[in-house]
Order: sequence, then structure tokens, then C-alpha cells
Amino acid sequence: MIRTLLAATAALSLAACSASSAELDIPEVEPGELNEQTMIDVTRTLSSDEFEGRMPGSAGEEKTVALLIEKFAAAGLKPGNGESWVQKVPLVEITGKDFAPLTISGGDEDISLEYSKDWVGVTYREDAATSLADSELVFVGYGINAPERGWNDYEGIDMTGKTAVILVNDPDFGAETLEGDFNGKAMTYYGRWTYKYEEAARQGAAGAIIIHDTEPASYGWNVVESSWSGPQAYAQRGENAPPLTQMNGWVQMDAGKAILAAAGQDFSALASAAKEKGFKPVPLGLTAATSFSNDIRKFESQNVIGILPGTERPDEYIMHTAHWDHLGRCTPASDGDDICNGAVDNATGTAALVALAEAHAKAGATPRSLVFLAVTAEESGLLGADYYAANPVFPLSQTVGGINMDAFLIAGPSKDVTVVGPGKSQLDEFLNAALEATGRTPTPNPNPEAGYYYRSDHFAFAKRGVPMLYVDGGEDLAEGGTEAGAAIAMDYRDNRYHGPKDEFDENWDWSGVMQDLQLFYRLGRMMGMSTSWPNWNEGDEFKATRDESCAAEGGC
Repeated sequence: MIRTLLAATAALSLAACSASSAELDIPEVEPGELNEQTMIDVTRTLSSDEFEGRMPGSAGEEKTVALLIEKFAAAGLKPGNGESWVQKVPLVEITGKDFAPLTISGGDEDISLEYSKDWVGVTYREDAATSLADSELVFVGYGINAPERGWNDYEGIDMTGKTAVILVNDPDFGAETLEGDFNGKAMTYYGRWTYKYEEAARQGAAGAIIIHDTEPASYGWNVVESSWSGPQAYAQRGENAPPLTQMNGWVQMDAGKAILAAAGQDFSALASAAKEKGFKPVPLGLTAATSFSNDIRKFESQNVIGILPGTERPDEYIMHTAHWDHLGRCTPASDGDDICNGAVDNATGTAALVALAEAHAKAGATPRSLVFLAVTAEESGLLGADYYAANPVFPLSQTVGGINMDAFLIAGPSKDVTVVGPGKSQLDEFLNAALEATGRTPTPNPNPEAGYYYRSDHFAFAKRGVPMLYVDGGEDLAEGGTEAGAAIAMDYRDNRYHGPKDEFDENWDWSGVMQDLQLFYRLGRMMGMSTSWPNWNEGDEFKATRDESCAAEGGC
């Protein structure tokens, strides 16, 4: 049976993406036959030591891709890239070594910062040796240049050859509401480290150093240290590529404060000033120097793509995305374990692609095509998803929308789900319908300041106009409520996230995961059966791109 729901944004037209009516066609669907054993088996296998942490370009990748092709085929999918199950993704792996201290000169005495303990750094350049020599330090606040918001932290300074010292997050961090120049407590893309390094490079900087702070970063130094040491994968650069700094890095909070103190500056005073519109960069009168060498390896990684072709409108596509990669070998735990197995992050999400494919194939194809995309190199900066979105197998103008799955935290059943980026698109109406059918409620992300909407693979599609949902497990657990949910999330973040102890546990209770998986099944099926083309809500940063895509010939 089909029921029609009024969109929350009923006054909006859907531009070229649908009929002129503001109503959305949201079908009712039956629950899916989802196999818990599939989730267990695939998660266990992918996160075993045999797969060595699933680092792109490693033997672990070969095993992962082979397993996914086998499982997709057995589930009843067809190869998603013509006759191939994979899309090649050209990457370069740069492994820094022989790190000299990061030396800060110009104060009363030099400051020598120890690699790993006090600072970490990488280069995106394909150079055998990296040398940052006597680069003048400039405090640039949050490192943002946003003309549309009347904000430029680089105003009035030539950064050529200099090193930017940058704060984590954006100027509205700490706000209590969603009002402000940078969306209040909800982080914007300007708060992400990826943006900060890109903008420093555009300004001509030789280096960019972010001062780590656990709360605005939403993760501890241990995550920075493990993620930014060892092999780092990047997209291979083509012609006319954007500029790059020589070195990008992080320093511990205490080290950052010491640097500013050596310049006669107070961290708290500068941080407060940086929150105000009209902030001007502050030359510190200090220089930074370090050096390290790099091993460089060019290789092709792989996105794995399966499709369940649509029965009536096969050229309209619903995306299901999850990243298969993790960190490979990383900083050892106290027991010597150096394999970051990534059981929760994101063997669970990858297993979910397989389980959903099985259930949809068993229920029968929908009118629209359902695509199952396991992407590479998410941990390196959403590289696989971004490569697909820039080189789509299925045109983005014909991609209706999608669902991203990144880490199913094992916490048991919940009364709600956590919606990351609520209110952005009309896909919220599909989500509300699916939640109503399962007796659950939506909870806005309790930590919007962490900017999670900009930190997973759906963002590569969203910034190119494709509406995407990103939904996490709930905060209000059936046993223990919100207090228990917060405790489990904090325990995972502090003790396992991006570390060797994110390992499979035979004693896990999968009931909450299966509850979430049922929600994703309903969402995919609803979109696959619908005739509507959901759009971004009025005022969203991605709506103009979607409208342009839909207006093109053959679009939407």
C-alpha cells in the first residue's frame, strides 16, 4: 500500500526534481528478512588479524575485496561497474620516517617537540624528503576564509612560506544554540581539519599546525597520533591540482600553549579573540623547523560495487554506502598488539551492505535500482567515496538519494536513533515514516559541534547535491536509557576508536544492530519503490547544486 505524507517543508517546491506538488510518495514496506548470522560472520572475518586492519593497498585489501565480491554475488547482486565488481581508485601512499623534532625558535630559548608525544606531521607532496626550515609562525585563529559569512582569518597577511597555527573546530564552538555565524553549536565544514589544511595551502602557507583540543576535536590525542602516523594514503594528483603545503600537522594542547607563551601570547586570550568577527592574524615572531623523509608508493585501491537492477526505472539509483577500509597496523597497545582491526569501524557497516543486499534480493527488486557501494580509504579523508562521486558509475543526476552506514556501536536495542545532520533534506520524511513503522523516535545528534555530517562517506555525495541520510544507533537504550547510551559511546571513543582494541567480541549482543539494520532496510526499500525525488531543504548549502543537477538534460 502506498501512503502519501506531507513533507515538513510543504511550502517548498522540489524544483526540477519532482512534480510541482510538495507531497512525497512514501510507500509502506514490510519488514525485511535480515540475517543476523551474516552480520556476525562478515564482521568477524573482516576484523580478524588475517585481514591486517584492511589498509588500502595491502594484502588485507585484496582479501577484503575478494570477500565482498563473493558475498555480493552470493546475495544475488550483479556487478555494478559494467561487467566488473570494482572501480579502480588511484592512490599514493606516503610513509614518513626519521622525524626530527619540531623546533620552535625565536623566544627566550628554543622549544623542541618530540614526534608522536608532542606533535605529528605529514606531507601530501610526493617528495622523498620534507624540510620545513625557519618558517615564520602566524596564529590565524580558526583558519577560515568564508566571504559569504563575512569572515577571513587570513585578512591582510601574506602567508607565503609561513606556517599557520590553527584552532580546532569553528568560531561558534561552545554555543548553546544553533544560531550564529557558523551555525552555532553545529560544526560547519569550516571546522574540519581537511578544510583548514586546504585553506592554508590556498593562502600559500608552507605549513599548517592545528592545536589539538579534545572537546572541540571530539577525540583525544591518541586518535590523532594513531591516525596520523604510519602509512598515509592520498588521491593521486592530476594536472592543475590545488596547491599543497610542505607539511601539515598537529601539536598537543600543552605544546600549543607553550608556543604561544614563547611569543608572549596567552592561549585563552587569543582563542577568545579568534571567535569574534574581524579577527586579524597574529604574527608570533617565532619560526618552526623540522624534517623527515618519505617512502612513496603509487597504487590502485578499489571500491566494490554491486547492484540490484530496478524493475521499472532501472536508471534511477538508491545508494547504500559503507567504507571497508581501516588503519592497518598502527601504534601498539600496551600488550604489543599493533593491528587496528576496525571491528566496529567499519567491519560492521561493511557487513551491513551484505546483509541488506541479501534481504533486498530475497524480497525482490524494487522499481528503482539499489546500489551497494563499499568504498576505500575513508580513514584517509573519504578518498574512495570522493573518487566515486567525482567519477560516478551511475550519474549523480539520476541518483535519487542514499544511506550511509559507518560503525554500528554494539549497545543493545534503543528507543531512538541518532540523526546526524537533521533538517537538511526531505529524506527526513522517509526516515520519520520508517521510524513510525518501527516504534522509534529521531534524536538530533547530541554532539553537533563534532561535525559528524562532514566526516563520513555520504559527504562526498552531499556536497555534489545528492541527498544522503546518516543515521547512527540510538542514545536512549532500552536498558539504562540515555545515561547507559552515553557511557557506551564514551567507552568506545576513549578505549577502542582508531586503536588496536576495536576488536570483534563473540559475546556481543547484536539485537540493537539488527534493529538499526531493519530501519536501513525500510529506508532503502521506501526510496526504491517511491516515485519522488527528495530535495535538500530551502537554505541548505547543497540545494543549489542539486537544483542545477536536476535541471540538466536527463536529470532527476
